[in-house]
Amino acid sequence: MADAKKTSPWSWIPTLYVAEGLPYALAMSVSVVLYKNLGVSNAAIAFYTGWLNLPWVIKPLWSPAVDLLKTRRQWIWAMQLLIGAGLAGVALTIPVPHFFQWTLVFFWLLAFSSATHDIAVDGFYMLATTEHEQSLFIGFRSVFFNVGKISAQGGLVILAGELQNRTGNYASAWAMVFALTAGFFLCLGIYHRWVLPRPAIDRLGGENSSAQFFKDFFVTFGAFFRKPKIITLLLFLLLYRLGEAQLLKMSQLFLLDPRKVGGLALTTIQVGFYNPIGLGAFILGALLGGFAVAQRGLKFWLWPMLLAIHLPDTVYIWLAYAQPENLLAIGAGVVVEQFGYGFGFTALLLYMIYIARGEHQTAHYAICTGFMALGMMLPGMWSGWLQEMLGYKYFFVWVILATIPSFLVAMKIPLDAEFGKRNRAN
Repeated sequence: MADAKKTSPWSWIPTLYVAEGLPYALAMSVSVVLYKNLGVSNAAIAFYTGWLNLPWVIKPLWSPAVDLLKTRRQWIWAMQLLIGAGLAGVALTIPVPHFFQWTLVFFWLLAFSSATHDIAVDGFYMLATTEHEQSLFIGFRSVFFNVGKISAQGGLVILAGELQNRTGNYASAWAMVFALTAGFFLCLGIYHRWVLPRPAIDRLGGENSSAQFFKDFFVTFGAFFRKPKIITLLLFLLLYRLGEAQLLKMSQLFLLDPRKVGGLALTTIQVGFYNPIGLGAFILGALLGGFAVAQRGLKFWLWPMLLAIHLPDTVYIWLAYAQPENLLAIGAGVVVEQFGYGFGFTALLLYMIYIARGEHQTAHYAICTGFMALGMMLPGMWSGWLQEMLGYKYFFVWVILATIPSFLVAMKIPLDAEFGKRNRAN
């Protein structure tokens, strides 16, 4: 029997966090490219793939069930098998009539399984590692999570493009990609069933856990909404990325759309190369943002970060009007926008920690993440309809206008001047 003291974290942390990042990217990003290749309209893509955010929005509501019903270890490998089943369902239904409706059903299964998997993984990490290991691997967690995203947004998209070039059929190409990924996840589930440690504290709740949970849940939830200036805080979480939420959903569609409708007419393979480059720029921006806040505090950097996440969106206005054919120029635009997004996103992540401080910190942070996800979900859903109404040129102008509310709310939020500094005592 595997034991937490004898099992090296290197044998399971890398694969576990790749397994966390990969299905998230498939549901949130790769699905957009898939449906565009299969001829679905921008409005339908944005609206229906936007709904796939919902499991991450409401994740805090069912996260205690992961503690009450099974061990986190059991949840992990069971959800990986279920994710594999969802991917297999997508693969099988891509070539059939009414593929859009059927694949969405399986994407929903994938999304809920992935969100539940996230809950179990993050809880298991705390139980199966020592305090020293938690500090050592916290950065590696993020690295391998992003390896999973890059594999999906880059490797799998490129593979689909290559297969389409060989078969001449996007449906067959994407079906093969999802079948391959389904097999990978089934293997991951079997591997983690065998290799994950079995920490003694990873156990079911007691007989009174359910009753106590409901009592604690309402107390904790109520305490969050009694925080000072809670309306302002929630507006900040919801509006901070109002412009970016619409841009993010449409940017890949803009790159893929033909020039006659205002797009840049890139191939699926080219988009597959740009996706990981953009993600790399995002990660670099986020790392720089964390370093900057550690030096001077969040309050000092809040407005520069607001400008960083919003002003680079103007790159897409230039791309839409100029429609450059130079691939380096297009790539540079993607890098600039994603770097600014990563740098500015740091402020939102840290402010959620600021909001969650005090009693029930873990639960309150989870609630913040739900509102943050809602702030991405709702604007993303209407972005496709709006783009089709306005055209890409005016849509990207609208994106810039949509950033104004975040600046107005930022003027009103409370923020300790010392929060985030490295040398702060507490």
